[in-house]
Amino acid sequence: MAVVDLPRKGHDESLLKTLVYMQPKRIVYVSCNPSTLARGLHYLDQNGYRTVEVQPVDMFPWMHYVECLVLISRTKE
Repeated sequence: MAVVDLPRKGHDESLLKTLVYMQPKRIVYVSCNPSTLARGLHYLDQNGYRTVEVQPVDMFPWMHYVECLVLISRTKE
């Protein structure tokens, strides 16, 4: 299992390539930026992973950011 907690600016492609190369069975992906989250999930989907569950968490109610915890599972064996 890999856990990735990204900064607000999101990820770079090398992180996603490394995750795919490592081939963890599950990834817990934490993001507060919907656009970078969507890009990351799309990349992982194209490379043998699928989104299993998404849980938004409002950790800082005085701000407009909402953290999303995403469980991702490998589909290729």
